[in-house]
Amino acid sequence: MPSLVTGATGFVGFHVARLLTARGQPIRVLTRPTSRRENLCALNPALYEEVCGDLTDIASLRKAVAGCDVVYHVAADYRLWARDPQQLYRANVEGTKNLLTAARDAGVRRVVYTSTVGVLGIPRDGSPGNEDTPVSLADMIGHYKRSKFLAEEVARQFAAEGLDVVIVNPSTPVGENDIKPTPTGRIIVDFLNRRLPAYVDTGLNLVDVRDVAEGILLAAEKGRTGQRYILGHRNVTLRQMLEMLAQISGLPAPRLRLPYAIAWCAVGLENLLVARLLKKEPTHPFEGVKMARYKMYFDSTRAVRELGMPQSPIEDALARAVAWFQEKGYAKKQKP
Repeated sequence: MPSLVTGATGFVGFHVARLLTARGQPIRVLTRPTSRRENLCALNPALYEEVCGDLTDIASLRKAVAGCDVVYHVAADYRLWARDPQQLYRANVEGTKNLLTAARDAGVRRVVYTSTVGVLGIPRDGSPGNEDTPVSLADMIGHYKRSKFLAEEVARQFAAEGLDVVIVNPSTPVGENDIKPTPTGRIIVDFLNRRLPAYVDTGLNLVDVRDVAEGILLAAEKGRTGQRYILGHRNVTLRQMLEMLAQISGLPAPRLRLPYAIAWCAVGLENLLVARLLKKEPTHPFEGVKMARYKMYFDSTRAVRELGMPQSPIEDALARAVAWFQEKGYAKKQKP
């Protein structure tokens, strides 16, 4: 029986689809007429079929899940700024409800819902958060995190009502085929293009995107119904990440640390002029700098212990990301 993968034209979803087809598993991928299809070219054409649909169109989702054994719901509207924030809620919350309803009605055996560590709690003492760290909707910064928090509540509700749903929370994946790119991918691209003169004192949990895809497949195989699993690896400061990129590329890492207050004012002014007055997407969304106030450190022990999620070197994933961005023309190969 085929598996359905949503978000296969994107970053993490592509790696899930690639891994499934590499193992000989036939899949369906949900696409829209506007979807970019560059990543799909890397899949075995004999093992995947496209199904045109949309998360807001439950009729198309019923066709997509028909006859499927497992659904990997990876798609999300991942934007830190949107002219109409309700688009994020329609895709992430209502879209998740629509897909899980279609999966339940079709008798799908198991659903793996891809959430984010952004909906998890962060201890005030600076220690890494885990799946059980207390958190509420009021703690969510911005519409993207709020929409994903509510979507995860939908997934848990379906699990409580009998649908076999496992939840995974990737941290900050890095690697190749980040076509949009993600906010972290943009940091890498800006670094390679010498557009990062300074950095802020923040932290994040980096993980190889290939390990995330492996973790998602392991969740389908071994995960407990209704349980959360953080798919992450290594906690690093932003400066440490930039120093790793410097070693990989031969380019210098920025030495100037920008005080948070100055970054807050600069980005706030940019958002006022660009987003509010011109109604255009700002280069640095205000929600991003508000998130940077906190070090997003997490503990992946549960996923490693219960699922057997791999923990590959972050340097290798960053090196693949650098090579891919340069090969595809996102960044020029600069002389050290």
